[in-house]
Parts: sequence; C-alpha cells; structure tokens
Amino acid sequence: MDAKFNFITDVGHNLVRVKMAGFFSDEDVRRFAADYRSQLTQLSAPGHLTLVNITEMKIQPQSVVRAFSSLVASPDVRSRRLAFVCSSTLARLQAQ
Repeated sequence: MDAKFNFITDVGHNLVRVKMAGFFSDEDVRRFAADYRSQLTQLSAPGHLTLVNITEMKIQPQSVVRAFSSLVASPDVRSRRLAFVCSSTLARLQAQ
C-alpha cells in the first residue's frame, strides 16, 4: 500500500506530532504501532500529548479504523490529549 507516517517528538512539551498519509493495511497499522511505541519511550507516557495530521490520509477500511482505535485506547500509549488535523468531514468522522 502507500501508507506513510513520521513522528516528531518534543520532549520539552511531552508531545508527539504524527503525520500520516496514504492508505493503510493491517500490517501498516502494526508497523505504525511499533514505531509509535518506540517514540513514546522518549516521553513521559502515558500522560503525553499527541497531535495527528491526517490531511493527506485516504479514507480507510473499517478494519484499519478499528485497529487504530484499539491502539490509541491502549493504556500503554493513551494520550492525555489527542487532537487530529483533518481535511474532510469524512476523515474527521473516521478519526472520531
């Protein structure tokens, strides 16, 4: 697939910025989850903040939406605050 993601970790603000683009498979979600958990080792997690830019992300299949939902709800990665930057109403609905 054409899934892309990157992280910018701001230790001083206990913040991770995530940019996601493309269409994700279940394997892409697993790869994202492993990389995200690795990034969180630099922060005081849980209790960190997360800002996710999904303006270049395509509409995802429901299995991928469920996988991301399970990930962000996991106690080891759950953010104190989680915000999304979206480009469309449908993308915003999927993020919710």
